[in-house]
Amino acid sequence: MPITCTIKERVAEIVFDHAPVNAFDSETWNSLPKIITDAARNEDVHCILIRAEGRGFCGGVDIKEMQAHPERIPTLNRGNYLTFKAIHEAEIPVVVAVHKFVIGGGIGICGASDTIIAADDAFFSLPEIDRGAMGGASHMSRMLPLHKVRAAFFTGGTIPAQEAYRLGAVEKVVPRADLETEARAFAALIASKSRKALVIAKEALNGLEARDVDRGYRWEQGFTLEMYMHEDSQKARDAFVETGKAAKF
Repeated sequence: MPITCTIKERVAEIVFDHAPVNAFDSETWNSLPKIITDAARNEDVHCILIRAEGRGFCGGVDIKEMQAHPERIPTLNRGNYLTFKAIHEAEIPVVVAVHKFVIGGGIGICGASDTIIAADDAFFSLPEIDRGAMGGASHMSRMLPLHKVRAAFFTGGTIPAQEAYRLGAVEKVVPRADLETEARAFAALIASKSRKALVIAKEALNGLEARDVDRGYRWEQGFTLEMYMHEDSQKARDAFVETGKAAKF
C-alpha cells in the first residue's frame, strides 16, 4: 500500500511508501482526504503525524500520468486541493516530518500543516516552472516570506531545511537518522494535551490567519489549468519524462 495509517497512543501516523519517489497519481491523491479526515475525526486521536519512507518525502504528482493522460488533470487538481484542505481543516494538529526532497504537492502538504520537523538532508522546491505547471505558491506562502517564495517559484530552485528553519518555516532540523524518533516525540507531546483544547485551539488559530490558504490555492489552480492547456506545458512534461531535465524555450 502506498499510504498507511496507524493509530497508537493518541497519534495517527500516516506514512507514504510509494516507490520510487512518493509521487502520487490522481487516484492516490484523491484517496488521501478521507484518510486524513477520518483520522482527525477519531476521538481517540489527538494529533496526526505525516511522514514517509523511501528516498524522499514527496515528489508531488506523477508527471508520467499527466503526460500520458492529460484528461485526468482536473481530477488530479481536485485531489491536490482536497488533500491540502483536509490537512488545513483537520480538527486536530497535523505534524509533518520530511526528509530529502519535498517537491510540488509535498509543499502543499507541508504548507497546509501546523508544524514541520525536517531532517538535515531535506529541501523544499516548487519546480513547476520547469514542468509545464503552476501551483503550490499559496501553501509555500504560509511557510516563507513573499520574496523568498517568488524567487523559488520563478527559478524552480531549492530551499535547504536549514534556510527554511532560519526563516521560521521549520520547527526543528534533526539528523536524518533521528527524524522518526524526534517527530514521534513532538507529536506525542501534542497528543498529551486535551483533545477538546486542541480542537478549539486549531479552529481559533485557523480563524486568526490573515488569508484563506484554501481559497488562495483554488484561485491559483485556475492559472494551473490555463498553463496545462498551453503547448509549452506539454513540451515541458515531455522533456522531463524523456530526459529528466527542463525543456529549452
